[in-house]
Amino acid sequence: MGLPQIPLADWVDTAVGWIITNFQGFFSGISAFTEGFIDRLVKVLELGPPLLLIILITLLAFYTSRWSIGLFTLIGLLLIENLGLWDATVNTLALVLSSVVITILIGIPIGIWASQSDKVRQIVTPILDFMQTMPGFVYLIPAILFFGIGVVPGIIASVIFAVPPTIRLTNLGIREVPKDLIEASNAFGSTTSQRLFTLQLPLAAPTILAGVNQSIMLALSMVVIASLVGAPGLGAEVYRAVTQVQVGGGFVAGLAIVIIAIILDRISQNLRKPAYHQVIPKRFAYSIFSLLVIGAFIAVSFGGGQAEKASPSKVGEQVDYKITGIDPGAGLMKSTEKAMKDYGLEGDWTLIEGSSAAMTAELQKAYEQKEPIIITGWTPHWMFTKYKLKYLEDPKGSFGKGESIHTIVRKGLEEENPGAYKILDQFSWEPKDMEEVMGDIQEGMKPEEAAEKWINGHPDKVKKWTDGAQKGNGEKVSLVYVSWESEIASTNVIGAALKKQGYDVTLKQVEAGPMFTGVANGSADALVAAWLPTTHQDYINEYKDQIIDLGPNLEGTKLGLTVPEYMPIESIEDLKK
Repeated sequence: MGLPQIPLADWVDTAVGWIITNFQGFFSGISAFTEGFIDRLVKVLELGPPLLLIILITLLAFYTSRWSIGLFTLIGLLLIENLGLWDATVNTLALVLSSVVITILIGIPIGIWASQSDKVRQIVTPILDFMQTMPGFVYLIPAILFFGIGVVPGIIASVIFAVPPTIRLTNLGIREVPKDLIEASNAFGSTTSQRLFTLQLPLAAPTILAGVNQSIMLALSMVVIASLVGAPGLGAEVYRAVTQVQVGGGFVAGLAIVIIAIILDRISQNLRKPAYHQVIPKRFAYSIFSLLVIGAFIAVSFGGGQAEKASPSKVGEQVDYKITGIDPGAGLMKSTEKAMKDYGLEGDWTLIEGSSAAMTAELQKAYEQKEPIIITGWTPHWMFTKYKLKYLEDPKGSFGKGESIHTIVRKGLEEENPGAYKILDQFSWEPKDMEEVMGDIQEGMKPEEAAEKWINGHPDKVKKWTDGAQKGNGEKVSLVYVSWESEIASTNVIGAALKKQGYDVTLKQVEAGPMFTGVANGSADALVAAWLPTTHQDYINEYKDQIIDLGPNLEGTKLGLTVPEYMPIESIEDLKK
């Protein structure tokens, strides 16, 4: 239409930057409080052997939902423990329960407020619509910048996603209280607060609890998404299985989530009218259960100070003995685990799983505040251009001598599409070329536009790729890649080169495991994103008989632990001092 584009994304980025700059102390306080609360909650759930918690949850399910649900709870939790997922389940329960507590504290008061004022309801309703329809992944982006990676942004995103049902149904339940009862209450001279607490809330309780039940299910549905920013639990197990195409591991972790969902759903549905309330009054039963939880929480909170680390380190204390990593199961993560073992850091240090996007967001936050941080780094990567970073020396060679990025194609491509095959085979460039494209993308240019710009600016290099290759006539070529900045750049560039030669190119962004699986089973034609011989070697070993390695398209990469230059540390060995 010729109208100038509204710079909405820039406005949002500016607003987020301003909030971070001016309210960092506020967010740090929330983060510290939330982390402390959930740490204590995890310790409460881990008190004693797993069987103790299993029995307590079983008794609660039996009391609220009859013997069949109690039996299912016992068998289901014993199965989870047998499958080796108990620790992950405890972390998931802590995340969900923390989210639900915050959801109730926020949702019910706002729902009450909306029920008492039509104007408040008119303002709140579109906000709730926005919160429920916006993809959950979007909430993670500001949450990372505000609260860092780990369980806190996962909880915040879960609360935002899960709170609308509680608000809506609290408002609905109170508004549906019969008007004649309200008129009778007014006739007896009840005040607004008396009418609310003695009439409206008791009658609206079933509807309110239905909203809480929905919020619990929505919070549980966020555990996989929360794992992308380093939240531990069953979601991380599912994410790890997806990235490595482990069907069995994904099914087992998913089954555990289903079991937990059914247990929480049945218990929360029947809290108001438990199945055996005539045998044991619910006030008595819930009081005992509450006292056990509160007593355990107090015991954990005041039962002694936090144990000191076995190997105190100034740098370790500054970063809380954490190394910020990327996708679980990635070769770089395996190399980092090897380095931690080689340098004796296993007992003290923790490698935080998440994603490359979460890692770079955490780096940005730390760098702008000049705070210490240790990340898993690799080059080429735009972060080395934007920030002054350095690799920690690796005298034991845990990370190897660097890697090459290879082009992998499916079997049969050469015979079916020889022109595209030859272009892919001849594709080769240098780290500085890749960094040029990544820099343009980081500055706000769309990947396809950055790729087109590079192609137009380097015709000599593109000519070498296409030399001797027959031009296409609309033949389809499917390329897959992982959402790493380097692979976004390389895949878009080779895709643009193939398009200029007349091929119909499709780019598909997937995780590392599905990327190799797609080429191996023929659902994709090629990838230019195989980091070897470390990062993706496991996939090469698994699919070596189903794929063809055309060799490196880029050499001169490097892996290792990375820190900002302002940190006074030079070697991985220094982490032990």
